[in-house]
Amino acid sequence: MPNRLINEKSPYLLLHAENPVDWYPWSDEAMRKAAAEDKPLFLSIGYSSCHWCHVIARESFEDAEVAEVLNRAFVPVKVDKEERPDLDAVYMVACQAMTGSGGWPLTALATPAGVPFFAATYLPKKDLLDLLREAERLWNTDREKLIQAAERLRQHLQTEETPPKGDADGLAEAAYAQFSESFDRRWGGFGVPPKFPAPQNLLFLLSYYRGTGEAHALEMVERTLEGMFRGGIFDHIGGGFCRYSTDVKWLIPHFEKMLYDNALLLWAYAEAYEITGRAMYRCAGERTADFVLRELTGPDGEFFGSLDADSEGGEGAYYALTPGELESLLGPEDGKLFCKWYGIAESGNFEGKSIPNLLYNHDAERENAVIEALRKEVYDWRRARMPLRRDDKVLTSWNALMIAALARASRLFDKKDYLEAANRAADFLLKNLRDENGRLMIRLRGGEAKFAGIADDYAFAALAFWELGRVDETKEMVGVLLEHFSDRKNGGFYLTADDAESLYIRPKEIYDSAMPSGNSAALVVLRRLRTGADGAKWNSAYKNQLRFMANQAARSPAGIAFALSE
Repeated sequence: MPNRLINEKSPYLLLHAENPVDWYPWSDEAMRKAAAEDKPLFLSIGYSSCHWCHVIARESFEDAEVAEVLNRAFVPVKVDKEERPDLDAVYMVACQAMTGSGGWPLTALATPAGVPFFAATYLPKKDLLDLLREAERLWNTDREKLIQAAERLRQHLQTEETPPKGDADGLAEAAYAQFSESFDRRWGGFGVPPKFPAPQNLLFLLSYYRGTGEAHALEMVERTLEGMFRGGIFDHIGGGFCRYSTDVKWLIPHFEKMLYDNALLLWAYAEAYEITGRAMYRCAGERTADFVLRELTGPDGEFFGSLDADSEGGEGAYYALTPGELESLLGPEDGKLFCKWYGIAESGNFEGKSIPNLLYNHDAERENAVIEALRKEVYDWRRARMPLRRDDKVLTSWNALMIAALARASRLFDKKDYLEAANRAADFLLKNLRDENGRLMIRLRGGEAKFAGIADDYAFAALAFWELGRVDETKEMVGVLLEHFSDRKNGGFYLTADDAESLYIRPKEIYDSAMPSGNSAALVVLRRLRTGADGAKWNSAYKNQLRFMANQAARSPAGIAFALSE
């Protein structure tokens, strides 16, 4: 029998609707049940295109033994992190405080009031069962210990540390120095694997290069953009980028394709093309935009969220190819030519097959007509041989980033169709993702717009409308931010509005992660507004936000890279 998730719209929640676990969505009903039955909450937070979310589902949530313990001793709650980023934020910060790291699937145990006393990421079945049984024992025999731990964590997370005084004038130089220290000179990117694109960092470095002429800033961008395009993180057959690389060479990706990654990467490649004129960057940008317009765009111009990491044959099966398959499809001569161009060999580079790449192809600055024709034939064959699950939620913040990127790319690539697509999506957002009071909602699916918009929605929407030249709508979005999200005592913007659902803490996200933070994007928009005809009206808000961000980022300026870009 289906559980309560069968009535939800989220593709992620619907994937779990027939689990033997008696799942609840996050709701007052779940909290009341936990209180009435005197049970802790078991929270599982993930998203539909996440590989490890599928793994824990197969191992544990489809397993009768795990389900029996969860149903007996807990109130199990499933959360789609993409439609409830506020919940994801408050439980992720608990996970990071407890373990020093985070990720998905996110697993948390909490009091009936929702205050966490344990959090972790993916757990194998045995470890999960051990955790559940021990938590059940402690809840029944030493509950006060768990309650006190939860309360200590809540108080710790609610306490805002007084940051050191930051020098706004020196932030860009300090951020540049941090990126220089962690830069991978051989393959591009920053730090050690897993390597994430983090295009907002590249946008900052491009901005820094424009302002200072520092050649190494441009070198870091170019080596990273070329490395990613040559590697397997870029889908050489269908266009667009996967989530991140598991290795240093950008060769083997984590295969889900996210709208926000592709939006920000389109923006970065377009900016790099403007500066350098390199055909490779234009190719990467255009094939990324074309992928989104072809595979992640709805009938009314809206943009969908993601493509799954897994396909019928497992993770990456959709993307990995063999010489035999290609020679059978294209013929012996063309098959060999195609395999040589894209590094597809009998030895393989991923589980006996090959992820197409250009790592050792020195002729790949421009794709020739023969390879282009063969690639399109392989693309059609690949789409027909096995499906990829698409998460067709329409998310306001992600749509806004794609709108901004398309608007910017339309100018830099001289592509009028990109601007038309951006304006069409912006109109869709205003028509379909606002409530009766004109406030933004987080997501739309199945005709239902739901969940009160967060700071990211307003800040990214403001950025999108600015890129489109729709200044009045930019000001409208910033006005809501200032009225409902401002921390008038300590500065900055809370993630949630003053009239939103009350959670155990009210988070304020400062640092960029996979996307720029709402606070970073807000500073960028306020900086632009203050240059307009009525700039004096916005100047005070800009100075306050700049002061707040400078203080918060004094220890790690690279963490607010997007805020420092122009």
